[in-house]
Amino acid sequence: MDTTALATITLAVLVFGFLASGIWVSVTLLVAGMVMMALFTPAPMGSLMASTLWDASWGWELTSLPLFVWMGEILFRSNLSRHMFQGLAPWVGRLPGGLLHVNILGCGVMAAITGSSAVTCATIGRMTVPELGRRGYPIRQTIGTLAGSGTMGLLIPPSIIMIVYGVSAEQSIGRLFIAGIVPGLLLIALYMGYVTIWSWINPGDMPERDQHSSWRHRLEVLPSLLPTIGLVFLVIGSIYAGIATPTEAAVIGVIGALGLSAVYRALSWRCFWEGLMAAVRTSCMISFIIAAASCLSIAVAFIGLPRELAGWVGSFGFSPYILLLVMALLILILGCFLEGISIIVLTSSVMLPLVEAAGIDLIWFGIFIVILIEAAQITPPVGFNLFVMQSLTGQNILLIARAALPYFLLLILLLVMITLFPSLVLSLPELMR
Repeated sequence: MDTTALATITLAVLVFGFLASGIWVSVTLLVAGMVMMALFTPAPMGSLMASTLWDASWGWELTSLPLFVWMGEILFRSNLSRHMFQGLAPWVGRLPGGLLHVNILGCGVMAAITGSSAVTCATIGRMTVPELGRRGYPIRQTIGTLAGSGTMGLLIPPSIIMIVYGVSAEQSIGRLFIAGIVPGLLLIALYMGYVTIWSWINPGDMPERDQHSSWRHRLEVLPSLLPTIGLVFLVIGSIYAGIATPTEAAVIGVIGALGLSAVYRALSWRCFWEGLMAAVRTSCMISFIIAAASCLSIAVAFIGLPRELAGWVGSFGFSPYILLLVMALLILILGCFLEGISIIVLTSSVMLPLVEAAGIDLIWFGIFIVILIEAAQITPPVGFNLFVMQSLTGQNILLIARAALPYFLLLILLLVMITLFPSLVLSLPELMR
């Protein structure tokens, strides 16, 4: 057995063995990198690991991460979801599917604020699950729309996982944010289209549509939506127009979130402090994972694993489509056991050289991998959104997984669409140039 094969087996045993034993992802990556460096290279492990940890922890690109997390935490603790339901319900109540569309649109707006799939799902679900149940909506569709739409927290900017990918792939975070806009809007349209068609096919399972929302009432509740939507447009628009970098836009978002929280009368010293500390904990966790992943990446680079693997895969003569299919299957399998950030940092050192060698745009691939991780959020056994819905509804996890299945298939359809028509992802980033 040659050194490369032995190193590959050792790496797989270390990583999956540590993860299976319940050790933190960051510690797993760091220890695996140190062991690989010590066993298979003559390089000075101590000094290289120390310098890599330092270099990976102070990058300017990471500055926007805690700010966007803090913005989401502030608004998560405000009355945002209640105002959003009040503002959206009169506009969608008469559509086929009725208030189920509130779940989809509400998650779309919340996704642009929190950047987190689980937080999006939980925040909207706490408001809509009791209300839709009281009005007689089928529980499976309520669960399905929430579990599926909650995944948009990863795709619609500003997205925490896009920041992680951007740092790992050394790509512009601003361009990644803008690249997610069209696929995100397209996903909302796919979800709403499915709910509409389902309600036409199963009219007996749906309550009567709201026939009492006048235009006057809709306009009266519109102010409940405008501040939140205005903040989203301000943050994303400032990046797209080139007025602000992602970090500067994140500062605008935090100031706007504090202002909205004050308007909603939810801003207190306790709320401020809890949101700040939650943002610190989340940001430290993500930053530690990124730094540890850099240590593993430099170790496998010294051994030459990415180069050897790229040459091995290249020897098969796979077309870019087959290569993407193989990667998609791998990510979906990993998604059954790991959360999204861990998947990106674990696979980036191997996948990115293969993607570059195949001539695939790394901005496009970032959106491709984010959509795959979205799909993994609603696949058992470790689909985070499934557990969120179980805690909200108390339903069996298998029923929740079946309810989310159509939305998983719609995510796969979106993947096919952006693969056949890459301009859906790349047109807006190209305009930014």
